Parts: sequence; structure tokens; C-alpha cells
Amino acid sequence: MPLEEGDDAPTVTARNQDGDERTLAFDEPTVVYFYPKDDTPGCTIEANQFQRERETYREAGVDVYGVSVDDVDSHEDFCEQEGLEFDLLADPDGDVADAFDVDLLDSGVTARTTFMLADGEVQAVYESVDPDGHARDVLMDALEDGLVTLPE
Repeated sequence: MPLEEGDDAPTVTARNQDGDERTLAFDEPTVVYFYPKDDTPGCTIEANQFQRERETYREAGVDVYGVSVDDVDSHEDFCEQEGLEFDLLADPDGDVADAFDVDLLDSGVTARTTFMLADGEVQAVYESVDPDGHARDVLMDALEDGLVTLPE
């Protein structure tokens, strides 16, 4: 069972699609979404929709990171192919998934799970999400809950 609302956010370190190491402590509002696999239908929909909402997330002061068990090279290809401009974190050993208590499925990929984090703790958790519309739903929930605001 993944971390729950109110749990302390873990500090995690992983490499992005450019091979750059990222250490995240989640003091600022951040979305971390775990997805099964690069370049698959549902994951492509989800990634493209987070990309489409990227500017609004940025205006609200929210960072977005995708995480899967794919390696840096796979993430690089996926970002290039889809025009993704946010970080995808490579988690081939499942260390980031473990830090969030996200299940690895029998096929060895992560269960589709999203976290909204801020102030060093988990603010919201989404499990078994439908990738279509999910990026917008997470953003709208954060705005409605007052976790973030958009400039006027």
C-alpha cells in the first residue's frame, strides 16, 4: 500500500532522461506520478497530458516528475519522441517506488500511482488512475484544496 495523505515525504535521488541526478525533498508543491512503461498507450496519454498542462502547473508553482522502471536511455527516447519537457526519473531498481511504497506488479513495472507532495509531506494520493484526464484532475484538486494557487 502506498504512502498515505499526511505521511512524511521521502527524500529520493534518481537520474532523469538526461542522466542528471535529481534529489527531491518535496518542500515545494510537487507531483510525482508512477507509470508502468515508456512508449505504451496509457503511459503516452498520461505523459502528453502532463506536458499539455505543464505551463499551468508551472504557473501554480508545481513541479512534475514521472517515474518508471525504465532506464535513462528509454526516458531520453520517450521524451524526444513525445516532446516532453519535464523530468522522467529512471528507477530500474525500484528504489524510488520503494520509498513511496508503490507496488511493483508481477510484470516488474510500477502500479500507476500519483502523489501530490508539499511542505515535506504527502498531500494527496491517486491509485489505479485512468491516464486520460488525470493530469488535469490532479491540478484541479490541488487548486480546489488550496494547496496551490494561480496568479491573477
